[in-house]
Amino acid sequence: MDEHPTSPSRIGFVGLGTMGAFMAQNLLRTGFDVTVWNRSAGRDTDLVAMGARVASTPAQVGEACEIVVVCVTDAPQVNEVVFSSDGLADGLRPGSLIVDCSTISPVSTRDFADRLAARQVHWVDAPVSGGSEGAQRATLSIMVGGDESDVARARPVLDAMGSTITHVGELGAGQWAKAINQVIIAGTYLGVAEGITLGLTAGLDMDKVVTALAGGAAGSWILQNRSGRMIANEYPLGFKISLHRKDLAIALALASQTGADLPVASLAAALEDELIAHGHGDDDNSALARSIRQRSGLDVS
Repeated sequence: MDEHPTSPSRIGFVGLGTMGAFMAQNLLRTGFDVTVWNRSAGRDTDLVAMGARVASTPAQVGEACEIVVVCVTDAPQVNEVVFSSDGLADGLRPGSLIVDCSTISPVSTRDFADRLAARQVHWVDAPVSGGSEGAQRATLSIMVGGDESDVARARPVLDAMGSTITHVGELGAGQWAKAINQVIIAGTYLGVAEGITLGLTAGLDMDKVVTALAGGAAGSWILQNRSGRMIANEYPLGFKISLHRKDLAIALALASQTGADLPVASLAAALEDELIAHGHGDDDNSALARSIRQRSGLDVS
């Protein structure tokens, strides 16, 4: 096992969803001693086979580990796993560090961090981007906010889960960067969906068109990795559209606070609301193309 002489080897991981399970696997592959907890049963089977320990409560994770990664859906879930009875806060010792890879608002991040600071527990916000593929391949982009010393301490853990680790600023800055990321990809998804739909209505071979576009100015991760789903009108899960809508709510709230006008993100949010209302909330985010295809007469709504 790698020794990681400049960082603790005992790492906790709370939240084994679509992203978290893969991220925890990569910590194990790197050589960390990992203790995991998940709200629902059955998500830890592969991890146990790889050598992970399983705790019965988040508090037990905190007791066993010096650094704990949290990767859950939203701020209420972060609050629950950290501050509820038998939560992480009940087990973490002074000097411990939480690395929160959840996507929540910077306001919630600072609130949680302030509450733990009274216990001498540190916090780094480290939301991720790259989808389930990036989580599986340890190629995530991780946007990090926090004190320099805390970020340096978390760095070996982050390096095991991602390939682009950027300390963007003070506590909460990582969550600001993630909100910006979600705004940008909202526009990109819509742009790719409109382009694909335009080509389909013209009867073009869109696989060939995508190949032609990929090397030019229209090239993007979304064009390369999600256009095929838009062409086929099939959207297997990579990142739930309902979760992106949650993230856009954070971004739009931040925009309201700063006075920024985000018309494209607002449009994407409205289209996602329609899709969620029609039962597509668990589809991949590329399912935004459903709306464009239906409006263009390619599909029956």
